[in-house]
Amino acid sequence: MIGSLRGTVIDRRDTIDQKNAEVLLEVMGVGYRVTVTASTLGQLAPNIETLLHIHHHHWEADQKLFGFATRDERDAFEGLLGAHKVGPALALAIIDTYPPNALATVLANDDVDALCQVPGVGKKTAQRLLVDLKSTLVFPVLDGPDGGPIDLTESAGGQAVADVREALANLGYGTEDIKRAMKTLETDGEPDSGSLLKQALRTLAGA
Repeated sequence: MIGSLRGTVIDRRDTIDQKNAEVLLEVMGVGYRVTVTASTLGQLAPNIETLLHIHHHHWEADQKLFGFATRDERDAFEGLLGAHKVGPALALAIIDTYPPNALATVLANDDVDALCQVPGVGKKTAQRLLVDLKSTLVFPVLDGPDGGPIDLTESAGGQAVADVREALANLGYGTEDIKRAMKTLETDGEPDSGSLLKQALRTLAGA
């Protein structure tokens, strides 16, 4: 499994819409074709030694290398791949639109409109992504704009909170209702998802 490559960019290719950008990175005489985001491509100069953090992706009959300028970008990309119906193309588009810290802020704020800025993502898809990503992202806690940490699982009872969010979405509640219910949860101690779900449902029922 390839985790990083250090070498020289000897060729680069990008399309008009900056999708599927690719570089040929020569490492000790071997050329590796690496798919990169448009933002990473912009940081790579020909004939200059560079380090790319690599995700080595395998399909049943194929494999591909995805390269990132920072380890956080690679970790975020791999976390995105763990979400339902998020493949490499969509994960790459999300990372290219929102670097890790910005993505953490989008998720922490339940910002559907922001996710709709990702090419190919409509409102319904964005609503599903918010639920899926906050439940499944595995990259580390990231620093927010003010320098403080953003914990995507909301620290106390993080997994239980993520379970409640997913359960409410499955019950048909919209993003705003879910956001309102999540703000009222009492997560002191070690809450379980069942008790938190009851709290959320009482809030939504106006009890």
